[in-house]
Amino acid sequence: MELRDAIRTNGAVRAFTDQPVADDLLAEILDTARFAPSGGNRQGWTVLVLRDPELRRAVRDLSAAGWREYAAYLAAGMRPFAMGPDGRWHGPGVDLAAAHEAEVPLPFVDRMHEAPVLLVVAYDLTEVAYLDIDAPHQPIMGGGSVYPFVQNVLLCARDAGLGGVLTTFLGRRAAEARALLGLPASHAVAAVVALGYPEHRATKLTRNPVAAFARIDRFDGEPFGA
Repeated sequence: MELRDAIRTNGAVRAFTDQPVADDLLAEILDTARFAPSGGNRQGWTVLVLRDPELRRAVRDLSAAGWREYAAYLAAGMRPFAMGPDGRWHGPGVDLAAAHEAEVPLPFVDRMHEAPVLLVVAYDLTEVAYLDIDAPHQPIMGGGSVYPFVQNVLLCARDAGLGGVLTTFLGRRAAEARALLGLPASHAVAAVVALGYPEHRATKLTRNPVAAFARIDRFDGEPFGA
């Protein structure tokens, strides 16, 4: 499909039919997605295609633990794990221990292990240039070397008639995930991606207009595109 159409219709899909995704189709998606840019063209991503049912359930369970913490923030009317006004982390704003005991159903997470395709995208941290590593805020620039690849996966999946979603709940259980998946200390989980043929696809996505986020010259400059 046209790239513009793929971008404008590529909403998150979290519910899939039982139709399997052929290995050759997934390989084609990854083969195209690999042309994403990365810092220094280091291409430090590793994609784990999860097939073992027990491993899938374990990833689901770890992700569900992250979801419960996230949900506790939402219940408290707070932005989950957001930085403070100074751009830094000031510790949890909710009782995370209590969050772990809560029952907070979420159909997608509860059935994540049943997704036709379940991918874990890991990245070699020794290949990332964190140019903002000593900035007075939480580092963010390193993500530019892995998330363009993940977005390419989602766009290629859309082009193939699939749907998908990127999740990061597993990041709340990074140590357990590393041990479970056999990741070396130099690697971190960047995302879990679920793909499949969608039960439903959104026909209209809601996004802010350009003038809401584009400014001329400075943060307090005139809106661009108004």
